[in-house]
Amino acid sequence: MSNRNSKANKAAARERLREERARQAKREKLRRRLIVGGSIVAVLGLAAGVGVAVANMGGSDSAVSHEDWVSAAKKSKFAQPANTTGDKGTVVVVGDKKAKNTLEVYEDMRCPVCAAFEQTTGEAVLKGMKDGKYKLQFTMGTFLDENITPKGSGSKNALSALGAALNVSPDAFLEYKKALFSADNHPDEREDEFAEDAKLIKIAQQVKELKGNKDFEKAVGDGTYDQWALAMSDRFNSAKDVKGTPTVKLNGTRLTAPGADTAPMTPEQFNSAVDKALAGKS
Repeated sequence: MSNRNSKANKAAARERLREERARQAKREKLRRRLIVGGSIVAVLGLAAGVGVAVANMGGSDSAVSHEDWVSAAKKSKFAQPANTTGDKGTVVVVGDKKAKNTLEVYEDMRCPVCAAFEQTTGEAVLKGMKDGKYKLQFTMGTFLDENITPKGSGSKNALSALGAALNVSPDAFLEYKKALFSADNHPDEREDEFAEDAKLIKIAQQVKELKGNKDFEKAVGDGTYDQWALAMSDRFNSAKDVKGTPTVKLNGTRLTAPGADTAPMTPEQFNSAVDKALAGKS
C-alpha cells in the first residue's frame, strides 16, 4: 500500500476534507457572486484549446494537497500498467498496432474542453480507429493540478486510476476515460473531485469490466499507478507543439479547426481534418 493510502494518512485526509468542505460551504455564496461580478479571475482558454481556470479564493489548500500527493507518489513503488510500452510504460497505443497512421491525443482529466471534445467528437475518434484509418496513442497531462488555486491532485489521481483501468484492458481504459469525461460525471475544473478515490471508483461502476472489479478498486485505493501517472505527466510536458489540451496530431502533425489554432471540436471538423491530412492536403 502506498504511503498516501496508509490508514493514518487516509483518516487525516478525510478529516482535512471535512474541514475544507465546511469552509468551502461558507464561502460558496460569496464565491459565486464574485464569479458573476468578475472579482475572481477565471481563465478558460477555450480559444486556445486549453482547459485552464484560475479561481484564486485564498484560504487553505485542498484536502489532499498537490505537494502531499506528489511526495507520497514519489515514495511509492513504481508499477507499470499492462498494455503499455516505452520508457516507464508511458506509451499507450490502442487499436491495430500495424496501422500505418497514428493519431495522437493529448488530454488532461480535469480539462473542461477535453470533456467537451470527448462528448462531441469522441465517437468519431474511435470510429476512425475501428475503421483502420489510424491507431490511437494517448498522452495525458496533469498541468491543471498546478494551475488552479489552490493546487490540487485530481488530474494525477484520475490518471493513476486510468492506469488501473488500462491494466485491465485497453477497452476498459477507453470506456473509463469516456465515463470520466461525460457530462454527468466531469466536475467543474475548480472542484478537485477526482482527487477522491471514492469518486473515481463510483464512476468506474458504469464500465462493464470495472464494475465490482476488486483488483481495479484496490489499485485505485492503494495508488498503485501513482508514480506511473507522474511519469506520464513528464512525457506530456516534454511533447513538442502541444500548447494545451486537447491537442490532436496525425502522424506528428497537429490537426486544427478551420481558420483556428484549436483542436477540431466537432465530428465534421475532425473527420475533415483527418481526411485532408491523409490525402496529403494542407
